[in-house]
Amino acid sequence: MLDQILGYDLSAFVWSEVTVTRILDFIGTFAFAISGIRLASTKQMDWFGAYVLGVTTAVGGGTLRDLFLGTTPFWMLQPSYLIITFVALLYVYIFRKILIRTAPTVFVFDAIGLGLFMVVGVDKTLAMGFPSWVAVIMGTVTGSFGGLLRDIILNETPLICRQDIYALACIAGGVIYTLMLRFVTIDTIYAQLISAGMVILIRILAAHYHWHLPQLKGVDSSQ
Repeated sequence: MLDQILGYDLSAFVWSEVTVTRILDFIGTFAFAISGIRLASTKQMDWFGAYVLGVTTAVGGGTLRDLFLGTTPFWMLQPSYLIITFVALLYVYIFRKILIRTAPTVFVFDAIGLGLFMVVGVDKTLAMGFPSWVAVIMGTVTGSFGGLLRDIILNETPLICRQDIYALACIAGGVIYTLMLRFVTIDTIYAQLISAGMVILIRILAAHYHWHLPQLKGVDSSQ
């Protein structure tokens, strides 16, 4: 039963690149789902609305990536992503008091999902034979577009459209990852973890030190 839910044979479990990528995918799904559900709670949504927002946040970027790559969206092939999102909903409900007291909860989980999903997106694109520059773009789409859809549904200005270092963190991590795969003699698993960690670190440092891109001003803006 658990084998069918997770999508692979646990009896033949081997610690490999594919296994680590799948684990990163599941952790990223859980993290992004929590960020969506936690924000839904601030809008007084009901359980179903919160679950839908969690699913949208968790699978939105990967769905768009798969459509671009011309393949069946990943969550349609196994139910594990929907189940993980439901577990995230229960997690938010059970630990809601702790999550409410912890102010940067949404930010932290969003940063984790961003970094892990970037790696998953790059890996899948490269595995399908696309060049590195396409992989970086698809990694960015995978990492950032779930949050984009979440913010649109909540009628918020998407992070990717603000001055925040958001999608740029994905791009930087994707470039680092593809360069390490090509030019550095390093195990792919370590390259994945380092690249995801760089995305998370950039997001945290950018927020802490208020790094942002220059604002684009219109021609009528005051000098």
